[in-house]
Amino acid sequence: MHVARFTVAYWCVLIAALLPMACALLAKRGGFRGSDNHDPRAWLARQTGWRARANAAQANSFEALPFFIGAVIIAHQLGAPQMMLDLLAFLFVMLRVCYITMYVGDMPTARSLVWGAGLLVNIAILLIGWR
Repeated sequence: MHVARFTVAYWCVLIAALLPMACALLAKRGGFRGSDNHDPRAWLARQTGWRARANAAQANSFEALPFFIGAVIIAHQLGAPQMMLDLLAFLFVMLRVCYITMYVGDMPTARSLVWGAGLLVNIAILLIGWR
């Protein structure tokens, strides 16, 4: 009987899936009191500054997620070298954390460079199992 194991890359998928929620919590932190939770998106749409950027980082984190999940699954299916896959997946998550930090901190040029690096890492994940 073969038992599949939960790899570091799969743990990274879980972490990446939780990052958008962390952005939402950050956007709402301390300022959501007294607002109407029946329509939280309208409240977020009226925000400015770092709260608006945290909300935008949330949206971008959701946008980046499908490619990352697909790349990790495809790399596993193709028999990619596990250590390299785990390292690249971890690097992607770290780049996403940096991206979110730079987005909220209003560092647009650095943020864009980190976004590009994350895209390249994602492409590398997708291709490492290709022989």
